[in-house]
Amino acid sequence: MTTHDTPAPETMGTPADGDSFVYGDDEHLYEHEGRLYTSAGGDWDDLVDEVTSLNEERIVVNMGPQHPSTHGVLRLILELDGETVTEARAGIGYLHTGIEKNMEFRTWTQGVTFCTRMDYLMPIFNEMAYCLSVERLLGIEDQIPDRATTIRVMMMELNRIGSHMVCLGTGGMELGATTVMQIGFRERERILHVFEMITGLRMNHAYIRPGGVASDLPDGAIGKIKEILPLIEKGIRELEALLDENPIFKGRTVGIGHLDLTGCMALGLTGPLLRSAGLPHDLRKTNPYCGYETYDFDVPVRTGADAYDRYRVRVEEMYQSLRIVEQTLTRLEASVGEPVMVTDKKIGWPAQMSVGGDGLGNSLEHIREIMGTSMEALIHHFKLVTEGFRVPPGQAYVPIESPKGELGAHVVSDGGTRPFRAHFRDPSFNNLQAVAAMSEGGMIADVIVAVASIDPVMGGVDR
Repeated sequence: MTTHDTPAPETMGTPADGDSFVYGDDEHLYEHEGRLYTSAGGDWDDLVDEVTSLNEERIVVNMGPQHPSTHGVLRLILELDGETVTEARAGIGYLHTGIEKNMEFRTWTQGVTFCTRMDYLMPIFNEMAYCLSVERLLGIEDQIPDRATTIRVMMMELNRIGSHMVCLGTGGMELGATTVMQIGFRERERILHVFEMITGLRMNHAYIRPGGVASDLPDGAIGKIKEILPLIEKGIRELEALLDENPIFKGRTVGIGHLDLTGCMALGLTGPLLRSAGLPHDLRKTNPYCGYETYDFDVPVRTGADAYDRYRVRVEEMYQSLRIVEQTLTRLEASVGEPVMVTDKKIGWPAQMSVGGDGLGNSLEHIREIMGTSMEALIHHFKLVTEGFRVPPGQAYVPIESPKGELGAHVVSDGGTRPFRAHFRDPSFNNLQAVAAMSEGGMIADVIVAVASIDPVMGGVDR
């Protein structure tokens, strides 16, 4: 099919296949062989005009992109017949950050500080997917210290709980249950305090680096985590007591946003959405990474395939994450003093870091050494920071199980000190395809429930 701005004049008729004809205006003439087609784009304005001309009681409304119930800058275009949604369409593109493109102009290590900001509710997972792909290209997957891998698992599972708490808290708030929001954010706050203690930041940590983690756990970190685990478990039980058998909550969620296993598979949905439809697909079990095969945990599955079962799956996942974190603490107590970065000094940057009053930075001991006693170390540090390490040519894709589903980083190297291309498979982007299937045929109030059960974050969708 060929598209032209200027269609053939009507006087020329419609030529048969294989005929040659000339069309255009007085100044520009074009010759074309074969049948001519003219295609044009459509817009929802046309739909509005069509609905108006039919004199039916149907209207088209915009939900967002500023509406708080759309979980960010998501635009939902809804065609309504009374309060029934007859057609739904999701519009994205209002946030575009250019993160993936920016990563092409930064070193491999600096790329972590960009991708951590994509889905801002699960920064540790963004960093993890990217670093695993870089490490595969470097061929150092087997060289990552065990202590660094254990810290990574602990941070990911704490982050998983924090992400689910925001999902359930904001979802409850949108249904009018403000107490649910208060509990969710209260428990997430405990986790953010631990993250700040370990990385120097509450969000966007850039803590996981190619080769390991930026710094070892500070003194008192393990004790602090042990202190908050029973409190978080108590908070989860409070949510269950409030919601599990709450007739109002069940009336708003049971059978709402239904999407069966066939629909999930057709749309490429993963995470709690897929597991709530009966398929126990979890990359930590099916395609283990970071030694997840050595941890004892279960994959929660339900079969209702609705908003209520997605809530129940997320609650059970938080319990399983607590189990994993407890196992990591046992291993961390037994590995105190072991390295947390690969021994190859040409990759392991920065060499030594610590959390100070201004956040995470080079430790004073390291600065004194390179500035006062070793000119070679100073030169090496300067080159590693300014130029970065080189990654052999090739490409790699490593998927991980994030709180929202499969998150993967496809990283391409041309042998230089920065990525040739970095592209992320963010689960929110794929899961948003389900908005129409979940919403059409239901009430407009149920659109809020459906979107909340998907748990999209537009920072990951529009990179």
